[in-house]
Amino acid sequence: YVEDEDKRSILVDILASQSRDNVCLTLIFVETKRMADILSDFLLAGRFPATSIHGDRTQREREKALESFRTGRTPILVATAVAARGLDISNVAHVINYDLPGDVDDYVHRIGRTGRAGNTGLATSFFNRGNRGIVKDLIELLKEANQEVPQWLQTFAREAGYGHGAGGRSRGGRSRGGTRDMRKYGGGGGGGGSGGYSRTGGYGGGGYAAPAYSGYGGSGGGSGYGGGSANRWW
Repeated sequence: YVEDEDKRSILVDILASQSRDNVCLTLIFVETKRMADILSDFLLAGRFPATSIHGDRTQREREKALESFRTGRTPILVATAVAARGLDISNVAHVINYDLPGDVDDYVHRIGRTGRAGNTGLATSFFNRGNRGIVKDLIELLKEANQEVPQWLQTFAREAGYGHGAGGRSRGGRSRGGTRDMRKYGGGGGGGGSGGYSRTGGYGGGGYAAPAYSGYGGSGGGSGYGGGSANRWW
């Protein structure tokens, strides 16, 4: 569960953490063209190598952004769902639903961008009360896919009157985080989950710490997103 005002800080924390874990191509979905530009500019200002695609960009701009993403030169792509239609990049390691869609079929289509062709992948979704219209279908989908339904999501569904409190394993309540679909990711064994994201403590519990930016071409110079190639973006 992530309130709108917390999304940026949680996203930065996730990206900084996966940089240290050498997670590569990350596709971030937003709902509007304006947000695609705002978020990519925000990430660039934080020294994360990001670009964006949406309907207001020219065909040449979209092709350039996709090529930069595909080759790993700019391993973070912020996209609207419409602009990403037909996108076929087999090595996307992480899909993040910064804005959840209003339709569960769109959700399935988005997370299907990762874990392709036998590759590992991870999907993370930021959920809050603004997404209550999808909660019933989302829980049903998670159960059908044998994913864990987090306790906080079941509780939210009950409070919203959807009656989906029973069934599904849970990990207890969380104050920060999002639904996660572990697609053969890093020994996750296919078991999904959700919950608070803590850079220092992993998933669940723990406090929230300011992120480190090493590996993104800023200070620190560790491995991760593009190493030296990322430096050319600053």
